[in-house]
Amino acid sequence: MKVFRSLGIFLLALQFGTGAAVSQTFTAGKWTAITNAPPTGVGHIMLLTDGSVLAINSGCDATGNWYRLVPDKTGSYLNGKWSAAGTLPAGYNPLYFSSQVVPSGAVVVLGGEYNACNSVWTNLGALYSPWTNKWTSLAAPAGWTTVGDAQSTILPNGKMMQANCCTTEEAILTLNAGVPTWTSTGTGKADWNDEEGWTMLPGGKILTVDTYVNGGCCAEGFQIYNPSTGAWTTPSGTTTVNLVDPSSSELGPAALLPNGTVFAVGATTNNAVYTISTGKWATAPKFGSTLDTADGPAAVLPDGNLLIDTSPGVFNTGTKFFEWDGSKLHSVSGPGSNASIDSSYYGHMVVLPTGQVMFTDFSSTVEVYTPAGTPCTGCAPAVTTVAATLTHGSTNNVIKGTQFNGVTQGAYYGDDDQSFTNFPLVRITDSAGKVVYCRTHGWLGGVATGTKVVSSEFDIPASIASGAASLEVVANGIASAPVAVTID
Repeated sequence: MKVFRSLGIFLLALQFGTGAAVSQTFTAGKWTAITNAPPTGVGHIMLLTDGSVLAINSGCDATGNWYRLVPDKTGSYLNGKWSAAGTLPAGYNPLYFSSQVVPSGAVVVLGGEYNACNSVWTNLGALYSPWTNKWTSLAAPAGWTTVGDAQSTILPNGKMMQANCCTTEEAILTLNAGVPTWTSTGTGKADWNDEEGWTMLPGGKILTVDTYVNGGCCAEGFQIYNPSTGAWTTPSGTTTVNLVDPSSSELGPAALLPNGTVFAVGATTNNAVYTISTGKWATAPKFGSTLDTADGPAAVLPDGNLLIDTSPGVFNTGTKFFEWDGSKLHSVSGPGSNASIDSSYYGHMVVLPTGQVMFTDFSSTVEVYTPAGTPCTGCAPAVTTVAATLTHGSTNNVIKGTQFNGVTQGAYYGDDDQSFTNFPLVRITDSAGKVVYCRTHGWLGGVATGTKVVSSEFDIPASIASGAASLEVVANGIASAPVAVTID
């Protein structure tokens, strides 16, 4: 089983585009603290389908309070404002848990390595309704006594796949009118799910790096899950280097990049690259010294680079940040407030619709990284069908187009934290110049769907101004070309 991390900080406080694999002059991005601090320290963050950011309070107060950051009228998250976003059901206040935004627009939170700061691998869960701002209890699959800090994802059919941290079990969640139904899946899993992350590949298959094999650790193995068969298979070959810390079985994030590779960050100072077209691994450059990511976030930037949070050794403090451009690691500045006292596992990232990356570390200082690059070629969504006239306050408007799921999942972490953004947002700039996000729902999962036409529905706020407007679809911080519409 895993070695528990210190709680000290909380107690103190086209299939693909061309990507960014071609070497060129590198320019680092910049960090900026948001203007309005949250009401308390915040940790886990998620982007909702209405463009707001959902964040859980940090610490051991056992309240389970959540907050939402809504961008200002210009679409700026730096100047956004916070509001209360409900409280988890009594008795449930998790730390390091599974989470997903599901196609209805609701949020599923399940499990926790800690509950109210007690080490438990809980199987409790909750479902958040953004339109009522309330949380209700959600049961784990029947017979599961643990979920813990397990991984999850949204499959191409729109259903959520969930792991049990402490067994080889997985299950698929179907929500019918909010009523959960779980179906077992995942035959052939070679090892426990504990500490592993899931990376969705083009076509919907899932890649994982093994942490436990035959009761032991660090065999440099990996597996692929096929949603069509519900089974895991073990390809030939290895990750070429050991990515798993032998004492804690921790891993770093494994991020799908627009150039057709997965960059897997190790907890051993080793890194590796998986090339999807060949199914082969190769050794990647190291960060240097004792830097690794034994749990920690990374986020794919619009230009295809990967922003990575590292720290020295397992759970030690003093973070350093890097961008991987497909061939080279570039050292970049970290968040100015707490980088020297953070460990990589304190960090959480989410890709904003602006193309920026929001970063939290359990403190009340929230910062945003603004990258220097421009969106990668072929990575943008494209709108093919939407009504020319849209009515303010209307619901279930249909929009169709390509690459509504983006070409990656956005931000990555692993077993402890899922903040994926591979779903469409509808953003309208109205006749008054105000940026308005319309809640989307009814989309499906997946990544890098290329020229396949997909669809979503969206609801238009009643507060939007009438008249000529401009509509965009955004996925993973990359916007489509604007479409002229009229708000009636």
